[in-house]
Amino acid sequence: MDIEKRYFQTKDELYEAVYDTAAAMLRETDDACAALANVSALLMLFLPDVSWAGFYLLKRGRLVLGPFQGKPAVAEIALGRGVCGTAAAERRTQIVADVSACANHIACDASSASEIVVPLMDGGALFGVIDIDSRKKARFDEEDAAGLARLAALLCEKLL
Repeated sequence: MDIEKRYFQTKDELYEAVYDTAAAMLRETDDACAALANVSALLMLFLPDVSWAGFYLLKRGRLVLGPFQGKPAVAEIALGRGVCGTAAAERRTQIVADVSACANHIACDASSASEIVVPLMDGGALFGVIDIDSRKKARFDEEDAAGLARLAALLCEKLL
């Protein structure tokens, strides 16, 4: 499964490969922790210019740090706080092109420049969020949002 990032000509190809690889990984286990750990590693492997990729899971009415790749992060986030908490509270994807201009951003890594957060939803119920950071401003766009939303749906279908 050693796939180099340069093999993909478009984001559609990239996210198709992420989806297919994640689907194969999910056939190996029904354990959420193991699956999310592998998917966070997969996101770091496949996505160029990414410095942190992982999950926050809804527990006790808060987002609690789940499996991730990158520097240590905030352990718990209240709904509505930060980009992750906002995505969870509003139940919609958040794309922040410049985190230094975002008053609500929680800085875990001073070198982080942009972020995307995609809710993990099972019907109307929130399970958690996918959180990805980059040291590059404006790294994420609607193509990333669509690819990650498809991955989020797969994760919810297989793990919930």
